[in-house]
Amino acid sequence: MAWITLLAAGLFEVAWAILLGETKGFTRVAPTAGFVVTLAISMVLLHLATREIPIGTAYAVWVGIGAVGAYLVSTVVRGQPTNVGQVAAMGALVASIVAVKLTAAH
Repeated sequence: MAWITLLAAGLFEVAWAILLGETKGFTRVAPTAGFVVTLAISMVLLHLATREIPIGTAYAVWVGIGAVGAYLVSTVVRGQPTNVGQVAAMGALVASIVAVKLTAAH
């Protein structure tokens, strides 16, 4: 259950990362409110996951999910330019996240 909670925390991290850009320096109310709410949910879920998963492992996976997810949303949904090197680096990051999960004690 802790790994599912951690996955959810990572998905909420993607949401707040994307919303951060939409706040336009925290001058837009709705995106700012969404950012604050999704950030809080992500942190609470991360905290809950670390009750069973060591913080180093949980944090690495959480950050990785957020980084890869934000990259995917930015490039696939929003059309941010990318290149082969970035795609390869994201693939390596995904492989690293999977390796951390597979080698975790829990």
